[in-house]
Amino acid sequence: MNEQELLSKRIQYYCKLRRMSYYKLSCLSAVPMNTMLHIVNGVTKNPGVFTIAKICSGLNITMTEFFDAEEFENMEYDVE
Repeated sequence: MNEQELLSKRIQYYCKLRRMSYYKLSCLSAVPMNTMLHIVNGVTKNPGVFTIAKICSGLNITMTEFFDAEEFENMEYDVE
């Protein structure tokens, strides 16, 4: 699973957990709906840290909580 898919799955997980639509998350996080959908659909290749922070705020979680998943721990990073 690539980074975009991991972010998408995590957002989907928290939205489902909170019974929250992407529209509501967009409003609560002040992330434009178009941007939110691009992230969830994997179109956005590298959403900024501030965008992820806003999404976490809209979900009422910390970034630590958002990234606290086994999938992120086992991710391999290609650093050049």
